[in-house]
Amino acid sequence: MPLAIIKKNIRKLILGFVVICASLPLLRMNYMSTEHHFAKWKIQRSFVHGARDNEDYEDNVNASRVRISCWVMTSPQNLEKRSRYIQMTWGKRCDKLVFISSETNTTFPAVGQNVSEGRNHLTEKTLGGYHYVYENHFDDCDWFFKADDDTYLIAENLRLFLADFDTNKPIYFGHHFKAIIKQGYSSGGSGLVVSKEALRRFGLQGHDPKICRQTGTAGDAAFGQCMQSLGIPIGNSTDSKGRSRFHCLSPATHIDGIYPKWFLDYDANGAKKGISSMSDYPISFHYVAGSKMLELEYLIYHTRSKLSRQKKAQSEFIQTSEVNGISVDAVCNEKHQISMNACDWHEPCTAIKDANFVAVRANHSV
Repeated sequence: MPLAIIKKNIRKLILGFVVICASLPLLRMNYMSTEHHFAKWKIQRSFVHGARDNEDYEDNVNASRVRISCWVMTSPQNLEKRSRYIQMTWGKRCDKLVFISSETNTTFPAVGQNVSEGRNHLTEKTLGGYHYVYENHFDDCDWFFKADDDTYLIAENLRLFLADFDTNKPIYFGHHFKAIIKQGYSSGGSGLVVSKEALRRFGLQGHDPKICRQTGTAGDAAFGQCMQSLGIPIGNSTDSKGRSRFHCLSPATHIDGIYPKWFLDYDANGAKKGISSMSDYPISFHYVAGSKMLELEYLIYHTRSKLSRQKKAQSEFIQTSEVNGISVDAVCNEKHQISMNACDWHEPCTAIKDANFVAVRANHSV
């Protein structure tokens, strides 16, 4: 009976076999394409492009060599809701990435500590996380960054910032709060980064309750008190214009400036607001959880702007606009019937870079 069925459908079977054989290369190509895109998604290092063209990072050999260990304080219920997004975004740009939780998870993976969850145990968790990094990754990296599971890090900008500092000297950085401790302390939510020497001192003496408070709430304040007791100062992390790099609140909150009262009391730099108060090379933001991380990832690493190079050239042109007695104002004014809008890099005004000076060519006689 089966043989009769085969004979009856032999043509269909042959046709099916031919179709399958012809489809195999296509299936393989599709698989390779999927693997290619997945590999691109998991690339370890990326650069900031566009309006935030990180030429300084790419040209700064010291910055590119800065090795950063990142550890994230999380919890079992937040591994998929929050920490998974860190794996997909900024975590892949750290040289080492560890998730510290109250339970070990070998598949995620996460390192479990013998600590209960809850705000009353934040000090134990914070100090425990840094003890784990000291014991397991001290020799792997130069600087050691701690983040919450809703912190977003721009690792390239952190490397660029740290390239100017010696990791063999005791120091740490973050969003500087001026309260509770004499020298102040770093917000835990903004992320904080410690030098190798700072971590060494902490690893050797941080277990001593006479030096470092071991339990309680406000883990970031407890860690700050520990740093002060160990003679480790909190460094100034603002840029040359006094603008913030580390941010303990969301981007929108720092832009709008609608701050909670505690922030106004705590912020060491005057709780400034608006884009002009934030560095062009921000390092971190807080309260960026889950899919919001993908939003920042897209905006920072995947968008392009045709205006970016033009604006950069415009800025350079304006800075050198008066050379050999020729100025933008002299050309683009009412006398020559050319509006300033016309000089905004459209005809009739064109910027010409010629050797050591910049001149203005107009379609009108000058």
